[in-house]
Amino acid sequence: MWISRTGEGVTMKDSIATIDEYIAGFPEDIQKKLQEIRATIKSAAPDAQEKISYQMPTFYLEGNLVHFAAHTSHIGFYPAPSGIEAFKNELAAYKNSKGAVQFPINEPLPLDLIRRITKYRVVENLKRAEEKTIKKKVL
Repeated sequence: MWISRTGEGVTMKDSIATIDEYIAGFPEDIQKKLQEIRATIKSAAPDAQEKISYQMPTFYLEGNLVHFAAHTSHIGFYPAPSGIEAFKNELAAYKNSKGAVQFPINEPLPLDLIRRITKYRVVENLKRAEEKTIKKKVL
């Protein structure tokens, strides 16, 4: 059994600066799942920037878009509360909370669902950024 870098009592070293580096710290089978979720998010949000935020792989587009992380028994996906709420019926099969969902490590990732949630978040972030721009012009 392995323990995640992002939780369950493990301290992540501050020098992790890229998603590649983050993924490389896990066993090969977990790396494969992390690469799958990364590729899915990239395809749904090709203009988003990759970074590490909150010690997790993060996609950024006019603000934090989505995060993901490996844990002992699941892959966490963090699409903000709005992403969870918009897809709550489809996410009901998974353990979830206000801003997070847990995909069991021993099951295939629901890549189509992850793609759709990410696309939803892209639209949401771009709309919010546009509204901020309009508001600044008015003031």
